[in-house]
Amino acid sequence: MLLFDILLPGLVLGGMYALIALGLTLQYGVARIMNLSYGEALVAASFAALSLYTGLSLSPLLALLLAVPIAAVLNWLLYRLLLVRLVRRNKDAGAQEVDSILVTFGVLFVIQGLMLVAFGGQYYSYSYLSIPVVILGSTLAVNRLIALAFAAVIGTAVYLALTRTRLGTAVRAVAVDARAASLVGIDVAALAGFAFAFGGGLVAAGGVLVSMFLTFNAAMGVVFTMKALVVVIMGGVGNVMGALIAGLLLGIVETAVARLVDPGLTLAATYALFLAVLLVRPTGLFGKATS
Repeated sequence: MLLFDILLPGLVLGGMYALIALGLTLQYGVARIMNLSYGEALVAASFAALSLYTGLSLSPLLALLLAVPIAAVLNWLLYRLLLVRLVRRNKDAGAQEVDSILVTFGVLFVIQGLMLVAFGGQYYSYSYLSIPVVILGSTLAVNRLIALAFAAVIGTAVYLALTRTRLGTAVRAVAVDARAASLVGIDVAALAGFAFAFGGGLVAAGGVLVSMFLTFNAAMGVVFTMKALVVVIMGGVGNVMGALIAGLLLGIVETAVARLVDPGLTLAATYALFLAVLLVRPTGLFGKATS
């Protein structure tokens, strides 16, 4: 059926968008850092999965166990050694955000340059469980279904951790109002560093999963950064549930446009949906208006 030919691939794509956007939601919504090198981190994780699979025959699913903690540590170091100085220097949130854009813009080119030296500018892909299966009349590869399952498990776990634990409640409090959170004894600086590191681990997980079924190269990180930013703003900055729903919605819309209209119009559809949501809900689907 045409409906399932759109819905199932759309859920796979949307699940990836949602997982990728979760990390940026934490980095931007909690740590107040607009990380423009976010997409490059994702592509770097994809190259790491490719190298481990082709060089050591290590399954990408096992590569997750290496990529996620390593990426989290690297992002924590980036925050502590570089970005935290911006937080201490700029008490004004607007100035801090501008400086973080400038700094991470430089980090973007460093990561991209290293990948171009190591892998060149050509496109890469590898075959991992690309076995077609038929579900409800729609044909999908097993690797896409596995990626969707992992994205669903990770997204659900993150949502439950943020809504059902004391640490998650503290993180959400910092996202809502860092100054008020500090007044009730929450260590805002420590939680901001944790959120930034955790967001880096999530984007690495997304990079490994995406590498199983998408073609990628060293220069396409900006595409993932923009998609993640669109999802974060559509869902409401700092809102995890908003990022999940906005990601799924975006994936289904892009798949429908590609299937029913023209694949070349998917980017236009992305920003048309983005503008439509902001016209109706300027703070995003689940964002709260500030008084």
